[in-house]
Amino acid sequence: MGSGIPEVELQLIDRLKLNPISILVSKFIAGSLSIGTGGFLGREGPSVQLGAAVGQIYAEKFRLTDNDWRLLVATGAASGLSAAFGAPLAGTMFVLEEISHSFSSILWIEALSGSLISDMVADQFFGLKPVLYIHYENSFPLRYYWLLLILGLILGILGYFYQKATLNINFLYNFLGRIPRENQIIVMLMSILPIGIFYPQLLGGGENLIKVLSTTKISLSVGIAFLLIRFIFSAISFGSGAPGGIFMPILTLGALIGLIAGKLMIMCNLISALYLPNIIIFSLAGYFACISKAPFTAVILITEMVGSLSHLLPLAFVSLVAYLMVDILGGAPIYESLSKRIDLKHELKHIDSRLVSFEFLVSPLGELNNKEVREIIWPQNVILIKVLRNNSELLAKGDLILKPKDRLILLAPVEDIAEIKHELSVLN
Repeated sequence: MGSGIPEVELQLIDRLKLNPISILVSKFIAGSLSIGTGGFLGREGPSVQLGAAVGQIYAEKFRLTDNDWRLLVATGAASGLSAAFGAPLAGTMFVLEEISHSFSSILWIEALSGSLISDMVADQFFGLKPVLYIHYENSFPLRYYWLLLILGLILGILGYFYQKATLNINFLYNFLGRIPRENQIIVMLMSILPIGIFYPQLLGGGENLIKVLSTTKISLSVGIAFLLIRFIFSAISFGSGAPGGIFMPILTLGALIGLIAGKLMIMCNLISALYLPNIIIFSLAGYFACISKAPFTAVILITEMVGSLSHLLPLAFVSLVAYLMVDILGGAPIYESLSKRIDLKHELKHIDSRLVSFEFLVSPLGELNNKEVREIIWPQNVILIKVLRNNSELLAKGDLILKPKDRLILLAPVEDIAEIKHELSVLN
């Protein structure tokens, strides 16, 4: 189910064991079917997991060491993304920055080698070209950079909303609780059916839509309608558990935001219509950078697709501003958040099945105050799910510092809650 990238992250830290043959067969078939229906999904996530499965098969066949096993799984993941996008440098950087969180020289060499070879095979043997080759002729003038600051802030705010919508779309499916989890893809199929009938160009990951945005006359109102439709149905498609990625849908939303922002700038006589393709391209990078919190990957990916270094400075500027905006708002990397959610489900299997959640308030005077989550000696059989602070939800990461009046949402076996509360009250 799902993208597959969070599962690869968990494999690399030994938090998840998967059968690579099963993944290779089932992900390929199910991914092709679900993406082929027109769901608002991308093929990049499944391609990463398929590549990782190939690396795992190779490593296990030759009985390599654990360290070499991880290197080959990461190399396979980079190769899968490179083949999907036709962007070997971005495939390499994505694995280093987002999946393995490591910049070791041996991983650099292996991931880049695998990415280059997979790109060559895709190009020379199958004739596949970069999935989002975009070209523009006009460099963005320095005098307009103040507009890029505003664009980056807008992208960061909308990126934060995307993170929240994607991570909380399960509430919709919990409301539809009578539908078994394995059949919830029906919700996606039924919801996109009217779109497929009346405007099929909106279906799928969105790469074909991105290619025509700067050359087709699309009004501002139509652009806003496209953005809302793709935002809502991307979340519904992902939440259904359908085997497909969110990489391309994120880029499509970024392009639509760029289209709307560019149209508004042109209407206000702030820039010339010649620079609309530039704004769209900058938004692609900025939106992905702030949602995934992988700015290097975003900049390199768009640079490879455009085929020019002349736009590198504005790309990096927009990506950095959008990244910082999401950081200020408390957003977390989308793939890391998803992998932690999967990890939590697996961890819960080892705890008594009669689990209930309860709330605990951090006192201003206790030992929990101003301590990182990982520094606290927590009672046994309890899991900190999230922290509520000033009407916002925070991920319970190890480096999160608890503050007075934070409301801790914990999960524990029902028979242990009284004792756990007592132990916490001693600390508090």
